[in-house]
Amino acid sequence: MAAFFEAAKPIAVDGGIKARSQRGKIGEQWWSRHFIEILEGICDPGRLARGRAYARKGQVLSLSVAPGTVTAAVQGSRPAPYKVDITIERYDESRWDAISAALASQALYRAKLLAGEMPTEIVEVFDELGAPLFPAELDMECSCPDWGFPCKHLSAALYLLAEAFDDDPFLVLAWRGRTREELLGSLGTAPVVADPLRVDHVPLAGALAGFYAPGASPAKLREHGTNRVAAPPDLLLRALDPPDVRIRHIPLVDLLRSAYRSLGGSDMPAGTGT
Repeated sequence: MAAFFEAAKPIAVDGGIKARSQRGKIGEQWWSRHFIEILEGICDPGRLARGRAYARKGQVLSLSVAPGTVTAAVQGSRPAPYKVDITIERYDESRWDAISAALASQALYRAKLLAGEMPTEIVEVFDELGAPLFPAELDMECSCPDWGFPCKHLSAALYLLAEAFDDDPFLVLAWRGRTREELLGSLGTAPVVADPLRVDHVPLAGALAGFYAPGASPAKLREHGTNRVAAPPDLLLRALDPPDVRIRHIPLVDLLRSAYRSLGGSDMPAGTGT
């Protein structure tokens, strides 16, 4: 009897959610691939394979993400769809305040998030605060009679969740309890952290003796350069509002983006000026 529902074919679905990836791996962005790698490390490969097949057939009828939980309806071999629940820890306000403050303290992370990007270093920020971004284990339930873990219905929902992360990386944060709007709102209003290389304004008459001296010590400059995270050449264009200017019907920001990327990717000889 245990093999009856395993061998039964699922009822075909019209209008279900189909995985975009119909062959090979599922997950395009680093955050969705990271999530898939966690799943493949803790789940049975055979059951995950059956779940991928369900996801690609469109057997998942619905999928929704809420703070701490993901719910889905998956059509199996029985008339009534199965209910799937995938639960992780939802971080409270005090923990999110600490996370937001840590992210806001790094100008590059803050700029990338405000520009709608997910910096890879964000995983380390969460880990250092003892609040992992991605769960190491999942509390999962399905209403199907299969006691194997995870069943193909759960696996299908997990793979479609990874593709949903591809579409919106902020869903990963929403699952932990902070929506995109809430996080960006806190980052946008957070005070700017003092720059260690900032030079206070001094009237010229009082600065003549050390006019050509560096504003920061060589050791501080080296430290800053060593810890600096590489930024994409066009990051400034992504973070600022684009000017309403066109050149030959082409938005100025598009022309500037191409130029920024070309300059950022070129190897300019040392000492070359602009």
